[in-house]
Amino acid sequence: MYSISIKVLATVSVATLVLYSLTTKLDAHGFEGDRFFPPTISTDDPFAVDELSLPNISFFNNPPAGGAPKTLNIDFSSEFDKEIFPKFAVGIIFNYIVLKPQGQSYHAGFDNLGFDFKYQLFENPEHEFILSVGGEVDVGGTGSSTIGAESFSTYTPKLYIGKGFGDLPDSLKLLKPLAVTGTLGYVVPGESVSPNALSWGLAIEYSIPYLQQHVEEIDWLRPMRNLIPLVELVMNSPLNHSGGYTTGTVNPGILWESRYFQLGVEAQIPINRATGPNVGVVVGLQVYIDDIWPKIFGHPVFFKETK
Repeated sequence: MYSISIKVLATVSVATLVLYSLTTKLDAHGFEGDRFFPPTISTDDPFAVDELSLPNISFFNNPPAGGAPKTLNIDFSSEFDKEIFPKFAVGIIFNYIVLKPQGQSYHAGFDNLGFDFKYQLFENPEHEFILSVGGEVDVGGTGSSTIGAESFSTYTPKLYIGKGFGDLPDSLKLLKPLAVTGTLGYVVPGESVSPNALSWGLAIEYSIPYLQQHVEEIDWLRPMRNLIPLVELVMNSPLNHSGGYTTGTVNPGILWESRYFQLGVEAQIPINRATGPNVGVVVGLQVYIDDIWPKIFGHPVFFKETK
């Protein structure tokens, strides 16, 4: 277990340093027209930009299964994404998981190392719309078997979308701060022991900063001018006629924005008993590294724009 953990840490450290050393102008990340799409906690946003999530921490009870009791799952997840070419980014994902079965001692370890990639395929700033394509690879055998990390790799091609509603008519001006982002992935395990699945997510956001800056400034909302209430849905549906249930959570929460970082918290409400027996919680910190270190981050490694 410890040798695997050290190996994962070394891999993450080296890969992060390599990406960091390659970077040497600041582009506003997460913007489409006037719309800022925040990096959501439980689902992925459609932007291929420099991002650092450090960390997201979730507390959730897994249901009893296969003779195992209800188990508290504490997940520390982090991700670093770097724009390599214009509108194309590569990321590193790593999770440290603590499991505490009811009535038993806890055990912990790293989950399999993940890599993701994303390309912003189509954008329409006037209508605050973006479509991206990409995917994620979960590298089998890089995590600890004590927390159930798979020995085989998993491949998930994905579509990402984002749409703001600032183009609505003024008669519906109070709906203009609404935005949605979504992901759709096809999960393909490297071995047939697990079924293929559809992994999909949706985030519905109401941006008070957008309301105050681009629609109408409302005096009594000024103390909340940095808040974005949202609801996220995180779902997984097995395929291949496996007979499994769709599992997932509905996550109402709120994001607090500043120039240099974002804080967020969400409840995790299971949609059925197959997902979990209790409501969980997830908190997240997103560091806007392109605003903190604009000379280093906020631009691609190759084919940077010059003035």
